[in-house]
Amino acid sequence: MSKESLATLNTNTLIGHTDRRGRAWHYKSEFQGERPNHYPGAIPVADVRERLFNWRAATRPVAVERPAPEAEATHRDAAGNPVRWVVDPRRRAIVREEDHEGTVFGVFSADYVPHQYGEWLLENVEHILDDDLSITSAGVLREGAVAWVEVSVPDALRTPEGVEFRPNLLATTTLDGTLATTYKRTVTDVVCDNTRNVALAERGPQAKFRHSRYEKLGLLSARQALEVVYTTADAFAAEVARLCAVPVSEAQWSGFLDVWVPATDPQSGDKLTGSRKAVADRRRSELEDLYRTDERAAPWRGTAHAVVAAVNTHEHHVRALAPGADRLQSNMRKMVNGAFEELDVRAWRTLEGVLQGS
Repeated sequence: MSKESLATLNTNTLIGHTDRRGRAWHYKSEFQGERPNHYPGAIPVADVRERLFNWRAATRPVAVERPAPEAEATHRDAAGNPVRWVVDPRRRAIVREEDHEGTVFGVFSADYVPHQYGEWLLENVEHILDDDLSITSAGVLREGAVAWVEVSVPDALRTPEGVEFRPNLLATTTLDGTLATTYKRTVTDVVCDNTRNVALAERGPQAKFRHSRYEKLGLLSARQALEVVYTTADAFAAEVARLCAVPVSEAQWSGFLDVWVPATDPQSGDKLTGSRKAVADRRRSELEDLYRTDERAAPWRGTAHAVVAAVNTHEHHVRALAPGADRLQSNMRKMVNGAFEELDVRAWRTLEGVLQGS
């Protein structure tokens, strides 16, 4: 689920190629009015610009209250003392350009430059679109603080092992300082309905640009960006084939779970008890269910691919989150910052250790 309201998700996100991919989990036609946010085919660039990126971020001076003589005071503070506003020349606030009472996205140094969504996410991505690539999703969340555009091929590719996936190029940035503008290769595993990184042993290709006046807009060239998408297919297919060729016995799967979800405290070595044991037991049971019965992993049961898929799917869709946490935004951040690929790497290395020791 998401902290964003259904109304927000149905108006501030655009979902493309639903004739092939289906609807998003948050689809509610009653919130969309006369303009659905789901598109049977590609999302037009003009719609992204008009519906999502039709505003600009602006920098505004930051002022603080300072004690002042009575004659120079402009107002009084909470304690009744005379004060006046003094502008801090070293700080700038980032806000919507024409919103006089809206959210302040963040306060930064004077060198911070907001990356406009229309330029950094849309115009740059527009340059790499061709007959085989199109915008498949876009959105603005957290009251405008985070945005993304995803470019992909419309049809899923299938490996000989039966794993379906799509190579994507994700362009994303924020206005609250939580993320540099990032262009990253991702893979959506349609069977698992989640995003996996291609190379389990190393980070996937990405380019990051800081929000600085010294950072230039010159991004990946069109040729480089296209290569990021198209070479992903071969790399992912090879990785799936490698994992599907690694057999995992029932004993090895059980051994993996013993290491991945230990029944003892890693610090003291004591057996878990009480609530900690209950959490571990639930997590192990959830992974067992995914591995044995869930369509996102079970068809490849008995291989390394099923083990990694079960762990990845659990992290995306099943693992309990902290109270108030937003799974949609959490997943997006993990996809961009590499947390999901690090999870895959850790799962594979854990399994590799079990296989070598058995």
